[in-house]
Amino acid sequence: MDERRLVRVSKYLAKHLRHQPERIGIELDAHGWVDIDALLTAAASHGFPISRGELEQVVADNDKRRYVIEGDRIRASQGHSVPVDLDLPVVEPPPILYHGTVARNAAAIRAEGLRPMARHHVHLSPDRETATRVGARRGKPVVLVVDAAAMHAAGRHFRVSANGVWLVDHVPPYFIRWGSDR
Repeated sequence: MDERRLVRVSKYLAKHLRHQPERIGIELDAHGWVDIDALLTAAASHGFPISRGELEQVVADNDKRRYVIEGDRIRASQGHSVPVDLDLPVVEPPPILYHGTVARNAAAIRAEGLRPMARHHVHLSPDRETATRVGARRGKPVVLVVDAAAMHAAGRHFRVSANGVWLVDHVPPYFIRWGSDR
């Protein structure tokens, strides 16, 4: 399968497994799972046929591991705007995590910290490189350093998705370091 097709299938999956399942007539269970055959049938009936092989290749080859297949079902690893409970346990985070953003968001982040916005959680990266790539999707990246150890000590709950993205409800501004400070 060519790279453009892989990207189109991945974006289609993101739209319908994270944000608008009802648009193609599928229903995610409480934990975000949907039957693969139901997904493929719905996609085909809405003018975007996906083969089982294409689906498996997108899941296996996606560098961000955005999707998980378990038996005969699939779900997005995180990033949902529809209500789902990913049923991820609370875990102790590494001492430092990172968040990629752009400069135009700086004033709001300095005032309010990091908020989930239209999603269920704030997404944090385990390394600066990943956060840089995330921020670069919307312009010149700004990488924020999050004192996850202090947040955890203060009673904040962290979860980690199947693809290594750290999830937290909110990052208050006093746990964020800006610019070149490490």
